[in-house]
Amino acid sequence: MAETTAATPQLLRRVSAGAVLDFMRSSGVVTVTEVMEATGLTRATAISVCEDLKERGWLRELENQRASGGYRKGRPARRFELNECAGYVLGMDVGVSKATVVVSDLRGQVLGRSTLPFAEAEISAGERISVIDRAAMTALRSVGAAPESVLAVCAGIAAPVDRNGDVLVAQHFWGLFDVGLKAAMRDRHGWTVLLENDANLAALGDRWRGAAAGVDDVVVILASERFGSGVIDGGRLLHGSRGGAGELAFLDQVEGVGDTFGIASLARMWAAEALAGKTRTSLRDYAAQGGAEAEHVFAAAAEGDAVALRILERLADRLARVIGAVATVFNPELVVIGGAVANSAGVLLEPIKRRLNDFTATPPRIAVSPLGDSIVTVGAVRGALDYVEKHSLDLQLVPRA
Repeated sequence: MAETTAATPQLLRRVSAGAVLDFMRSSGVVTVTEVMEATGLTRATAISVCEDLKERGWLRELENQRASGGYRKGRPARRFELNECAGYVLGMDVGVSKATVVVSDLRGQVLGRSTLPFAEAEISAGERISVIDRAAMTALRSVGAAPESVLAVCAGIAAPVDRNGDVLVAQHFWGLFDVGLKAAMRDRHGWTVLLENDANLAALGDRWRGAAAGVDDVVVILASERFGSGVIDGGRLLHGSRGGAGELAFLDQVEGVGDTFGIASLARMWAAEALAGKTRTSLRDYAAQGGAEAEHVFAAAAEGDAVALRILERLADRLARVIGAVATVFNPELVVIGGAVANSAGVLLEPIKRRLNDFTATPPRIAVSPLGDSIVTVGAVRGALDYVEKHSLDLQLVPRA
């Protein structure tokens, strides 16, 4: 016979507190009556749980409606709201050349940000950790938050990460990110750090606050310097056995693609090829100022430059092949183009759509993310909040000075 867990008063109270917190996170100011209606708790239990959560720092009580003006018969309504500054979470985007850290409150509102460069790609693990730590401290100081008020940290890195947060170091480049960040931040500040692949966090971020909001089957492609993807299937982020479910190295074998260079890399490379000839193009003006980048190609195309327009056609063809391959493998409802280059990539959507049926029997909808180069940190904040929301009743809040 299967064992059963007795519904002890402590367990029931914990379940009630969790239900109230879940409701408060999705609500503004609420009355005890509204808490009762949302959770099914009795008035006495709802009041007791709210008072306990207030005492522990998770909720604030507002002045009652009678005290705020006007006369009403009967007992004044007690009103509570989530204390969104009871603690903070950090979202990190750790790339090969820089680290960006954002500070968010418990409703996901970004309050502060800091970005610091790495001296070079091949720096030591200790040097990389020091830069990340300085970025985190700078971001916290910018909002007056103490390190001990951080409840969780989520860091996105440009390498596969398995379900246990371990980095796959099958390639030298991936090994650059296996620096012991979790242990280092725990030792320095006592922080819980969650590691995740940056494209996976991009998928979480865009599904939370981007073009994929509410979509359960979506692939988000980070498309700037290199193509990488995060895959959400049935509302669940896919990792694979070793964290490599969204890796796109197979594009090396796709006809008409042959590599994983992204939009920014391709636009820069194809612009340089065009400028090596004698063709007239306004891209020469940009090149004279230090080089023609992707944003220059998009700007020149908007002005009708023939060379830039041909580059956009090539980009659309390449992306159609990439999205076609991804659609064939994962069969998503939606594919989102994300990253810094997404701000310009909207002009590619129509030419991609015209070509897509040539490369897959299951063409998805296509969109560009509105989150720009913040897409990874948005997902990192979401990942940290998920941890806090799951473990709220086990976390100790630090009283604010």
